[in-house]
Amino acid sequence: MAESFGSNEVTFRLSRSRRSVPRSRAALHAVLGEWEVAQDVLETAELVLSELVTNALRVPVPSDRQVSVRIARSPEDGLLRLEVSDAGSGRPEVRKPSDDETGGRGLLLVEALAHRWGVERRAGGIGKTVWAELKASDIVAEPVEWQVAAVMVRPGQRVRVRGEWRAVRTVRSERYATGGLAVVLGLDEGPALRVPAVEPLAVRGEGDGTA
Repeated sequence: MAESFGSNEVTFRLSRSRRSVPRSRAALHAVLGEWEVAQDVLETAELVLSELVTNALRVPVPSDRQVSVRIARSPEDGLLRLEVSDAGSGRPEVRKPSDDETGGRGLLLVEALAHRWGVERRAGGIGKTVWAELKASDIVAEPVEWQVAAVMVRPGQRVRVRGEWRAVRTVRSERYATGGLAVVLGLDEGPALRVPAVEPLAVRGEGDGTA
């Protein structure tokens, strides 16, 4: 599963396999967990994405054609957007199957759960993209970050340590045995971080992580 990450979107491709539906759900959980999306929105998004991916996998296309998924957030509009693209022709339509039919309710469920949904031609390729948007008023944009020398870090900010963001509780300076200046950052988790005073660190601001 090839992946591409941005601050407000994640895209990945799935093989034409039954395992791709649970894989798409796992990826969705990881992304929405990182974005701190509410549990009820996550559960709705899981149902919608599962239906969209399932439908895309059923489209008759060559077996080497993958399914593309895009998960994006729009903090300004309070919307979460799910897109699933396939190489198939045609335009899926909502069906209203009879009570004795076991299938055909996928888009009916999407229509019921989504704020809005639609179909459009696939950008830059053959096939189509089926998309759905969910209301998610609690999503926020990726916090602004910048780089500063370690000596400029202040308590209350957050620094990136081995790929994880940690809150800075205390800051003190000390000398190396060789005479250089070091900065020791006391963090909310794990051991203190001891680095040269001039080493650049990725920093976010106090509280919600914005500048």
